[in-house]
Amino acid sequence: MVATPLGNLQDLSPRARAVLAAVDVVAAEDTRHSQHLFAAFGIAARLVAVHQHNEQQAAGRIVDWLAAGRQVALITDAGTPAISDPGARLVARVRGAGHPVVPVPGACAAVAALSVAGIAEGGFRFIGFLPARSAARRAALAKLAGEHDALVFYEAPHRVAACVADMAEILGGGREVLVARELTKLHEEIAAMPLAEAGAWFAADAHRERGEFALVVHGAAGNGELDAGAARTLRLLLAELPLRTAVRLAAEITGAPRNGLYSHALEHSQCDNPPSKSAHDIQQQSHRKRHP
Repeated sequence: MVATPLGNLQDLSPRARAVLAAVDVVAAEDTRHSQHLFAAFGIAARLVAVHQHNEQQAAGRIVDWLAAGRQVALITDAGTPAISDPGARLVARVRGAGHPVVPVPGACAAVAALSVAGIAEGGFRFIGFLPARSAARRAALAKLAGEHDALVFYEAPHRVAACVADMAEILGGGREVLVARELTKLHEEIAAMPLAEAGAWFAADAHRERGEFALVVHGAAGNGELDAGAARTLRLLLAELPLRTAVRLAAEITGAPRNGLYSHALEHSQCDNPPSKSAHDIQQQSHRKRHP
């Protein structure tokens, strides 16, 4: 199981390069895509296709090759095989036939995104791709809403804006999301914001909906309530500063979860403003006041 670069070819490890050059067969998700990688490193190898439509059939051929003493490497288009990509069924078949499966570690978009998310406490849960249809996606998110660990998702460009909109509604606009777009590639972009602001962030630049995405959403707050000291600190900061700045500083000063602080700020801002002023108006006002 050989991890390949997400985009930057320099991320192919020396060990991965040596293995790909030495094996008898390389099973690839898209052989045409992999040929470009091999050409860049001067690797000559027999490539066979293993994708979601032929995985079971291809697994049988690979088990036969292994039984005949051949060595086979599996790669995906980018990153680590069998992580929201074809390969898991193949691994199960190979192991079930009694053959060893050896990982050659390297790039993984989920881990790369987590490494820059700044989540100091708790674990994470890798979800991968949510359902494509909104109703099914919202139902899946509802089941995850109470998770205290960070949630890691992959998403396609044509669905990412709708996906974060559903996340904001189902998980709560106060949760922070890290958007990692086109990791290691020329147009890499990494941004963190409350889910309530994610829709506006995507809408501000059409290019932000292009490429491949990893999304890291902070987990649910422990009990949803702020202690009196954290709430008072937040109120004092809100009197002088834009909402997002006040939340960030309150989190640093008190140690209270940012998700809970942001939700508390939104709730009390709505109470303190005339009914005609919506939460969206408040968020937009905060966005305009925010310093670069």
